[in-house]
Amino acid sequence: MITDTHASLLKALNNCTAACQFCAISCLDEPMVGQMRDCIKLDLDCADICQTTASFFARVSPHAQHFLHECAEICDACAAECEKHRHMEHCRLCAEACRQCAEACRNAQVSASK
Repeated sequence: MITDTHASLLKALNNCTAACQFCAISCLDEPMVGQMRDCIKLDLDCADICQTTASFFARVSPHAQHFLHECAEICDACAAECEKHRHMEHCRLCAEACRQCAEACRNAQVSASK
C-alpha cells in the first residue's frame, strides 16, 4: 500500500529525475559547455539513481533501502555542483530538486528503520 510518505518520496524522486535530465540538456546548450562537464555528469548520474530508486521503492523491493542511501548521497553531490552555477536557472532548479530529494530519501530511511 502506498502511504503519503511513499507518495511524497516517489514524487521527489521523479521531480529530481526530470530536473536533472533537463539540467544536463540545458548545460549542453551553454556557451562554455566544457566548464559544465562535471555538472552534466552528475546530472546524469543523479537522474539514473533517482529513477532506479523510484522503481525499487515502488515495487517494495527489500533492496530499496540500499538505493535510498546512495540516492541521497548522489543528490547532495549533484546539488552542490549545480549550486556552483546557480546563476543559470536550470542549475538553480536542479539543485533545489536534488536537495528536496536527498531529504526525502533520508526521511524514508528513518521511517523504514522504525
